[in-house]
Amino acid sequence: MTTDSNPASSPTLSDWVAGARPRTLPAAVVPVVVGAACAAGAGDSFGDGVMWWRVGLALAVSLLLQIGVNYANDYSDGVKGTDDVRVGPMRLVATGTASAGAVKRAAFGILFLAAIAGLVLAVATTWWLIAVGALAILAAWGYTGGPKPYGYLGLGELFVFVFFGLVATVGTTYVAIEEVPGITWLAATGVGLGACALLVINNLRDIPTDREVGKRTLAVRLGDRRTRVLYTGLLVGAIVAAAACAFERRWSLLAILAAVVAIEPIRKVLRGATGRDLIPVLGATGKTQLLYGLLFSVGLALG
Repeated sequence: MTTDSNPASSPTLSDWVAGARPRTLPAAVVPVVVGAACAAGAGDSFGDGVMWWRVGLALAVSLLLQIGVNYANDYSDGVKGTDDVRVGPMRLVATGTASAGAVKRAAFGILFLAAIAGLVLAVATTWWLIAVGALAILAAWGYTGGPKPYGYLGLGELFVFVFFGLVATVGTTYVAIEEVPGITWLAATGVGLGACALLVINNLRDIPTDREVGKRTLAVRLGDRRTRVLYTGLLVGAIVAAAACAFERRWSLLAILAAVVAIEPIRKVLRGATGRDLIPVLGATGKTQLLYGLLFSVGLALG
């Protein structure tokens, strides 16, 4: 494992970008875009009453939280040694690219910026957002940090569903128009399922190494075969949730087109891809989620 007592090279900007794990960022963008679309389609005309600057701040909060949790995971897993043998993308601490202290400071700094942006939204809308934001930051750190990280207990997907599905989507709609149409909860469910698929495919790839170091993710608990079924079910569930929204906003059916892009990663997963062969599947899952979010948002906004 890497600590501050071990020499680390001076990380470049590209190293920090890689450490932020760009392929996971769709999980932060999609809920905000979908939440904004729910708000934009709620009025008599497109965007009626939407406070777009608040949507921009909500996007900043979501992205900063995602990057912050990625750096926090890099730090926590790095100092515990759980990333020492890893097939996936580069890790800053485990590879010695950056010191553990530097990555920890980066995580705290990014989460602090998220808190500031969230505070502005709370001042503009409701102070209850401070409590929600505090829980989100605690969840970001507690995934792999602290004495009992919930990511090691198989609860990662639950927290992703709650915070990058329900909270981010519904929260964006609320700050945009200060109300939450019922359809937003169904849309948020679809978004949450897609976000969970990103985490599941990541953990599927890491089952062998996670099992070795005692990291009991949901994938480790379910085993290889059932995790592949879960991944497929999450993507299918996201499409079904969007289709259900069509009962109120018929253009939501546009999201079904994302199934065309989802076919290839699902096929690779069901055919048993492992290790490095799952890295492009993670990227394809992110692209699927982005396309899903774009089409879903257009449909929700059109009504």
